[in-house]
Amino acid sequence: MPEKLRLTLACSSSDRTRPIIDGRVEVEGVSLTVLPGEPEDIFRRALRDRAFDVTELSMGSHIVTTARGDAPYIGIPVFPSRSFRHAAIYVRTDRGIRTAKDLAGKRIGLPEYQQTAALWVRGALREYYGLDTRGIAWRTGGMEETGLGERVKLSLPPGMDVQAIGATETLNGLLAAGELDAVVGPRPPSCFLNRSAPVDRLYPDFRTEEEAYYRATGFFPIMHCVALRKELAAAHPWLPQELFRAFAKARAMAVADLTMVNVLRASLPWIAAEAQKQIDFMGGDPWPYGFARNRDEIAAMIRFAVADGLAAQEIAPEELFHPSVL
Repeated sequence: MPEKLRLTLACSSSDRTRPIIDGRVEVEGVSLTVLPGEPEDIFRRALRDRAFDVTELSMGSHIVTTARGDAPYIGIPVFPSRSFRHAAIYVRTDRGIRTAKDLAGKRIGLPEYQQTAALWVRGALREYYGLDTRGIAWRTGGMEETGLGERVKLSLPPGMDVQAIGATETLNGLLAAGELDAVVGPRPPSCFLNRSAPVDRLYPDFRTEEEAYYRATGFFPIMHCVALRKELAAAHPWLPQELFRAFAKARAMAVADLTMVNVLRASLPWIAAEAQKQIDFMGGDPWPYGFARNRDEIAAMIRFAVADGLAAQEIAPEELFHPSVL
């Protein structure tokens, strides 16, 4: 029997990845050393140091690096993180901000300009709500920690107002002090959580807003993909397909667990009924993997990146992924 290929995998722990992390699902021909972690740290290490053989990767950063030709990884159309992001917009309630268009000309903080959550929020503000996002002053930095910058260096076109905050400042601190009008981030600012400043979500009833967005667009926003170092894909052309098969099997197990009622697999009393409701609402497949099913959504993300100045020109969605798994 040939020796298995030894690889490292960095990913966040979720019901969709746990079967791979705990060994219930194996990648054919591969011995994995799994390194669970938080996305922010994984992405920085992957993009700056190429620290992992296989990695969960920010789609925003993957589009940026692929479009400019220096991507160290090639994608596999497995999307372990998807999330609607209307809930991620936090505004000062003393600035008269009631609708998306009230953000025009405001100063808004982001953890990173290339962050996928920010990419989706800007795309929705621009295309769905009709806001000129280039008229906003974007300020980047850590939400609660100082000294955090972009995970890969950006080269934005002239005229875009995107600046890093001070080395000793945080987005939460500036929002609480009134020096920012709003922040966008996948993690809520602490001044919102502890109610220490006049801050609330732009959409307090975010589920209603997100369901309307889904009905209008069909998009359940992709945040991350799984990616493989390019030299490994070239040396082992069978590997992308085996990775796809393993992650798809793990996802199928996770979705099946949601509807198990003999023993509830999650600590929510009506999880099975709620899962079925959402499965029906989303057309029978609440968490689609694969390229063809997601091509239009990926094309929209590329369009967003070009409008944001993150990519100089549009690329074909196919360029982001290994040809064997298209």
